[in-house]
Amino acid sequence: MTTGYCYDERFLLHTYPGHPENAQRLVAIMAGLERAKLLERLQPIPARPATEEEVGRVHTRHYIQRVREVAEQGGGHLDPDTYVTADSYDTALLAAGGLIALTRAVLAGEVENGFALVRPPGHHATAGRGMGFCLFNNVAIAARDALARDGVERVLIVDFDVHHGNGTQDSFAEAPGVLFVSTHQYPHYPGTGWLTETGTGEGEGTVVNIPLPPGTGDGGYAQALDKIVQPLAHRYDPQLVLVSAGFDAHWSDPLSMMGLSLPGYARIVRQLVSWAEELCDGRLVLTLEGGYDPAVLVNAVQNAFYALLGDPTIDDPIGPSPYQETSIAGRIAEVKQIHGIE
Repeated sequence: MTTGYCYDERFLLHTYPGHPENAQRLVAIMAGLERAKLLERLQPIPARPATEEEVGRVHTRHYIQRVREVAEQGGGHLDPDTYVTADSYDTALLAAGGLIALTRAVLAGEVENGFALVRPPGHHATAGRGMGFCLFNNVAIAARDALARDGVERVLIVDFDVHHGNGTQDSFAEAPGVLFVSTHQYPHYPGTGWLTETGTGEGEGTVVNIPLPPGTGDGGYAQALDKIVQPLAHRYDPQLVLVSAGFDAHWSDPLSMMGLSLPGYARIVRQLVSWAEELCDGRLVLTLEGGYDPAVLVNAVQNAFYALLGDPTIDDPIGPSPYQETSIAGRIAEVKQIHGIE
């Protein structure tokens, strides 16, 4: 397989000392890829800034202007969790544009699949509000760009970050051209993502939430993928799969209470690779969201690239969760009933 990646040192300019979502996350990832000699096996796809027109397909003009003005004033906060520095507006445009560039490269057949190592993350950003460390909704912007291109009418977005991708859901709640599927800890920030949130109007049924209780681990995530995501993906028959890849559901992550291991994460990505090969000629693009244990983040991203490359290697220097896993059989049955899955 030919696998692309998008990275730019300018993604490091958006940072805030002591904040969980800081530049060192990406510094550690890139150092790990260097040590594993993975970069030499990948095709670099240059990032470029998204245009305001491209960002405006998801965000309001007023909100885009607000982020720019806060940056021009030297920085500030959009909410207590979400910071803006003098460089953040330009960096956020570059992150969104980088994912667009990688997605277009996959659609054009320049690479088969890829992973956008971009930041700031995006899946919490709504049309008019930045929140949850997110400024512009990278995956939603890339999906809108893909849908504007010839031959793309159905996009599957899978979000396995531990936090619900409320901004992405809001962007496509009424859009039949996107099937949005989210696995996330519930209850947890941002408080959305209950299983009865299924889309509205023409988009009814195209939002699929799999809210998981604290303590869900490898077994529960495997059930969610095998019994819910797989049949829905095959029923929807997407032409492109985009993934909000957050690695904060690992058992050691400081911002969650879940039980995934590194092999559990590797299984998720390998499943997505397999389904993309079956359904849409392998057209699969991951974009980085959360993940706040540095060792987990480095190894999870490496394992994701191994999966994209078709390499069976799985590195796990951390080991399995020491905690007993929570059963989710009842939750799986509820979601299956709501979405008509046999």
